[in-house]
Amino acid sequence: MNIKDGINSAFQSIFSHKMRSLLTLTGIVIGVLAVVTMFSSVYAIKTLIKNNMEGMGWDNSIIIFPSAGNIDLETGKTRSKIRRPKQSVPFLNYDDYLALKENLNYKCIYGTISKQSLYRVGNKVNNIILRATEVEFFQNKSYPIGKGRYFNSYEAENNIPVAVLGYHFAEEYFKDKDPIGQVLALGSQRFTVVGVLASDILNTGNGMNFNPWEREWDLKAVYIPLKYGATYLEPKRIIHQIYLQSYSSEDYAKLKNDARQILLSRHNMYPNFQFMDIGDMILNITQEINKFMDKWNITLIAIASISLIVGGIGLFSTLLISIQERMTEIGIRKSIGATEQDIFFYFIFEALALAFIGAVLGVVLAWILIVLIAKGINFPLYLPIQGVAVGILFSLLIGFLSGIYPAWKATGIDPIQAIYYRQ
Repeated sequence: MNIKDGINSAFQSIFSHKMRSLLTLTGIVIGVLAVVTMFSSVYAIKTLIKNNMEGMGWDNSIIIFPSAGNIDLETGKTRSKIRRPKQSVPFLNYDDYLALKENLNYKCIYGTISKQSLYRVGNKVNNIILRATEVEFFQNKSYPIGKGRYFNSYEAENNIPVAVLGYHFAEEYFKDKDPIGQVLALGSQRFTVVGVLASDILNTGNGMNFNPWEREWDLKAVYIPLKYGATYLEPKRIIHQIYLQSYSSEDYAKLKNDARQILLSRHNMYPNFQFMDIGDMILNITQEINKFMDKWNITLIAIASISLIVGGIGLFSTLLISIQERMTEIGIRKSIGATEQDIFFYFIFEALALAFIGAVLGVVLAWILIVLIAKGINFPLYLPIQGVAVGILFSLLIGFLSGIYPAWKATGIDPIQAIYYRQ
């Protein structure tokens, strides 16, 4: 049998009965539409979670902080100690940070010092968060600049008293006034404002919030260069936290071990620092989310596949009717040499052609629906290749199974009776 002839015959039969074919396709179209849309929703949620975790700097990351001395990250004061290191062992400080920065292979690194400071507004004195860090902090946590600029490398290296305001701080204290170039008096320190952070781009009403409490406090703070903070705000240039991020999960363990070795060598082998393994924690959370989403995918596909099965029943019925209508054609084909195998494949090709057309229409309608829903709810949706592949393959499978019995039945028709069937 010529495959090309079989395909041409199948499409001729489909287009010669347009209305019947369209009604037959309805169930398959709806089924593929449902499968692709379900895949899209799950894929969109997984992608959103992944992107926002990366946007907050949570992936493959470690936070190093002092374990001896237990510095309060808000006041900078030393809490009571469970055990004291020897006096010759230094606290985690700016020099440790520089050593890590110069000797590690990392994707991102920055240190932070957080202090409470006094800010006078008229006759009222407010406590505000003064945080010393580096530009990498803003980039890693997805805090873009809204006005002005970040502090530059010259200002950071030369202890120039400049500041970048959090979005909420600027909104509360400057309102309609432009803060750029203003001198900010915080306690005994004076800082020139060079920039203001933009509003939170990760929590913009897209239906999911990511660590909004912490990010809101970040945007209420005032930021100054890390070296300036270590020099003028802390004795012995103490640093409260050092953030490290590896390029990938494969590099994570080595980065952590290398950081530990460098710090131990600088602290007389005394481990007066701790690691917070955010990367491990986030990896576990991500794996749990992926497992749940995979199970949910299977459930949604099972539900959506009901429409495809219903469409397959419709296709099955249409092919049975088609046998009666094409009885003379079957008789003539057999009389001029068509084998039972040829007849069988003619009907199988017709079933597969109907299923394929329905699948393509379902994918196109799903894409249109996804675009409209994404615009309507302001939520990023995608057309996943995996969903498209599953929809098309499952549709073809349903078409093949639906066509087996009608095709088998057509092969058993007697050619003489078939020729005189309509006479």
